[in-house]
Order: sequence, then structure tokens, then C-alpha cells
Amino acid sequence: MMSEQLTHLNDKGQANMVDVTDKTVTSRQARAIGYIEMSANALALIKQGEHKKGDVFAVARIAGIQAAKKCSDLIPLCHPLMLTKVNVDFSINETESRVYVETLCKLSGQTGVEMEALTACSVACLTLYDMCKAVDKHMRIGGIEVLAKSGGKSGDWQKASNEAVT
Repeated sequence: MMSEQLTHLNDKGQANMVDVTDKTVTSRQARAIGYIEMSANALALIKQGEHKKGDVFAVARIAGIQAAKKCSDLIPLCHPLMLTKVNVDFSINETESRVYVETLCKLSGQTGVEMEALTACSVACLTLYDMCKAVDKHMRIGGIEVLAKSGGKSGDWQKASNEAVT
């Protein structure tokens, strides 16, 4: 069994940007998910489109897309990537009083897009928080994780369907 190593450390244990020069260009994509939990009142305002700040989903979607494109500006060792697709979707779960955010990032390149998908999800959740904080100061963001990735040397991976998002 091959031992796994941290790829962002050089042989001296120092932070290091991974050299992808000789990696093959392949089609790559990653999906991430997360949620923001809020009061029933805040959720109803979003659902009914009656929030004072307007269409909170539209603003959060654009924020998530922009965040994916700026990932390398936020996370020091990420490569700047030419993303070809970023998608940010929302679903409401009234029983849990949550808005789920699911993101997809795609490109043809030499490195994966998991960090971009996670960043898009995180910033979309943070934007929902920002848009709704006047109504509910006790919101909680959680469950941000990669659901699946494809492409590259390590191949395809998908979270097992029996692993619950909590």
C-alpha cells in the first residue's frame, strides 16, 4: 500500500505550490455541498421572495461563482485556473430549516477543482448569512464538503450515498 503524503510540502517540510507542469490536461470537475440553517421566518422570507434586500439566491449565486473564480487569490497554494463552468444551486429543506447549496466546477486542465467548488459553496453560504443576518442573527453554516470529483491521475471519487450530510 502506497503511503499518502501532503503534496503542498517540499522535501524540507516547507509550504510549496505543487508543480503541475508535466501533468496531463484532462477534463476535471468537482461538486461540493453545504448548508445554512436559519429561523423559519428567515427561510419563509427567502422562499416567498419577500426579503428586503431582494433576491438573496441571485446574489448568493453570483457571489459563489465569483468566489470560485478567485479561489487562488484566497487560498495561497491554489493554482489560478481557467474554469469553464461554475454552477451554484439552492434547495430549501423546511423540515430542517436549511438552505442547501450545491456547487459544480469544471475545466480542462492539469489540476483539480475541488477547492474552487468548496470555495463557491462557502461564499454562497456566507452571502446568504450576510443577506439574512438582520432577520436572524443565530444562523449556522455547516456540512461543507466535496461530494464528488472526476478526472486527473487519481481518477473519479464520489461520496458514498449512505454518508449523511450533517
